[in-house]
Amino acid sequence: MAFEGLAERLQGTLDRIKGRGKVSEADVKEMMREVRLALLEADVNFKVVKQFINRVKERAVGQEVMKSLTPGQQVIKVVNEELQELMGGEQSKIAHAQKPPTVVMMVGLQGAGKTTSTAKLANHLRKKHNRQPLMAAADIYRPAAIKQLETLGEQLNMPVFSLGDQVSPVDIASQAVDKAKEEHNDYVLIDTAGRLHVDEDLMDELLQIKEKVNPDEILLVVDAMTGQDAVNVAESFNEQLGLTGVILTKLDGDTRGGAALSVKAVTDTPIKFAGMGEKIDQLEPFHPERMASRILGMGDVLSLIEKAQTNVDEERAKELEKKMRNADLTFDDFLEQLEQVRSMGPLDELLNMMPGMNKMKGLKNAQVDESQIGRVEAIVRSMTKDEKQNPSLMNASRKRRIAKGSGTTIQDVNRLLKQFEDMKKMMKQMSSMQKGKKKGKGGFNFPFM
Repeated sequence: MAFEGLAERLQGTLDRIKGRGKVSEADVKEMMREVRLALLEADVNFKVVKQFINRVKERAVGQEVMKSLTPGQQVIKVVNEELQELMGGEQSKIAHAQKPPTVVMMVGLQGAGKTTSTAKLANHLRKKHNRQPLMAAADIYRPAAIKQLETLGEQLNMPVFSLGDQVSPVDIASQAVDKAKEEHNDYVLIDTAGRLHVDEDLMDELLQIKEKVNPDEILLVVDAMTGQDAVNVAESFNEQLGLTGVILTKLDGDTRGGAALSVKAVTDTPIKFAGMGEKIDQLEPFHPERMASRILGMGDVLSLIEKAQTNVDEERAKELEKKMRNADLTFDDFLEQLEQVRSMGPLDELLNMMPGMNKMKGLKNAQVDESQIGRVEAIVRSMTKDEKQNPSLMNASRKRRIAKGSGTTIQDVNRLLKQFEDMKKMMKQMSSMQKGKKKGKGGFNFPFM
């Protein structure tokens, strides 16, 4: 995840002060020195760092902290709140015009991921808001830009408006809006041209499109991996066009994340979406409070729940829960569970969303081996229907056949069978303990049951 280095430094610094019953000004000063270094290392704009440190320091040595019963915890609360504020305070939603279509101009430099982000946003609007977007191919200069948007439109089964590369982008944008009105599309997403750097010709063209179609949103697509350059680009586009929002791409990559912490503060333009991967459905609304929690190691349970609600069948989940309680789980059920969890995204990303997981022994900086999960899946898929339903049927020849069919070893098959049986026994044990507890017979209290 982005911010990994920043998260580690901040969490280490805050952990040292967390349990203290008393916090002095010297403690706060020492902690702020560490926080400043952590932010600068993460490539946060130095002016933004200075303002942030001053705000936190002012609050941390004020009455709300010094007079509180848990000053260490209060300092963490202050850092969390100021971090949220730095990234925009609260989620900024995409505009929705009273009289459709809502016109959205997608702008940015070449290579930032503008065309892909246009398709991702269209997909998000349809899936999450039940909208009917029209994408407009107005980048006539980059080779294959029009074809790329058309291909993405075909993948999504979504309309793309194009007049080729011999018509001016201003006319394309204008006619796309007219087309959307005719076809009753409620959003028009205009994929405009980019350049390798900000120049006069680019801005002139974008200003002409803006004047012609009067967009409800002008969203700047910025590559988070470009660090401080992303902030400079955002500042330049904002000065000349008047941005309404930013989409940060590649926020899942190996980036220090400083751009995300600086863009809002420098331009006063909210980050509205974050690209969290290359797949067409990996665009998420940007929630400053959730991102602050993740940076400080408090998890992001709300995003985890939303992913589950999107990808998991609720009725089937209830059936599986009942089977798990009765220890009736089969390998078919196990496979289904595995597929549903994998559909939620990379497993290490899901672990990052769980509060405290990064601090658990053995899980800090854990890299989930997706190939290991693939091997487990291959073993289960090599079983017959009867074997999946009744693993006790397994004998030596069946195990040899499964190992051969899945490209694994007999030891791998034996290990999975043992783990599966152990899991079923544990579920049965936990379920009986929970029943005993409910009947007033005591029993161990499992927090997740």
